[in-house]
Amino acid sequence: MAAARRPRPPRRSAKSRNKDRKWSARVTRTSDALDLESGVFNKPNARAIAASLKRSAERSRRRKSAPLRSAMSMLTFYINRAGKNLPARRLRMLRNAKDELRKLFGKAPKKKAA
Repeated sequence: MAAARRPRPPRRSAKSRNKDRKWSARVTRTSDALDLESGVFNKPNARAIAASLKRSAERSRRRKSAPLRSAMSMLTFYINRAGKNLPARRLRMLRNAKDELRKLFGKAPKKKAA
């Protein structure tokens, strides 16, 4: 006797498949880390990005940890998720924003490895 076949799951539309691929955008919008200013990662320089993240972290009512930690977490998340699609110059600026963020919060920037 042949084994009973499992029913095939229904096919998903292309729209729902594309929606699932953009999970990192959803996280950036809805994360409990902090409420971000629109276009924060498209600012013209590292200092402006860091200042916006600091402002957002201090004002946010949704964050669950210290403002520096929340801001740094969101910046690192963006670098890790979008980094492979960004030009080297933009990626370098985002990494410099980490040092600027530390300075704005009164923490010493990490030393660069030689």
